[in-house]
Amino acid sequence: MCLAIPGKIIEISSGAGAGSQDSALVDVVGVRRRVDLGLLQEDRPGPGDWVLIHVGFAMSKISEQDALDQMNTLRMLGESEAAMQEVQGYGGEEVEDQKPI
Repeated sequence: MCLAIPGKIIEISSGAGAGSQDSALVDVVGVRRRVDLGLLQEDRPGPGDWVLIHVGFAMSKISEQDALDQMNTLRMLGESEAAMQEVQGYGGEEVEDQKPI
């Protein structure tokens, strides 16, 4: 199943050199991962914004309420564990205090 997981942007970083993509450190219920922002060139998110993430890419900006609704939907569908496995597969830094979705 393909999952789109909401995450809150903690910080933005720009790559060096021509053609490099911006990325963001995103918190997904206590797990922090770096995601690519290349698909959001027209509606750039910033720190504090929420995004929907799929396979390491921020796909769209969403509201905090939409993020909470998405997490509740994943819980109701029994997909919270799969969502966490997908997030952990992105690579990057983790926060020690991981909470279940």
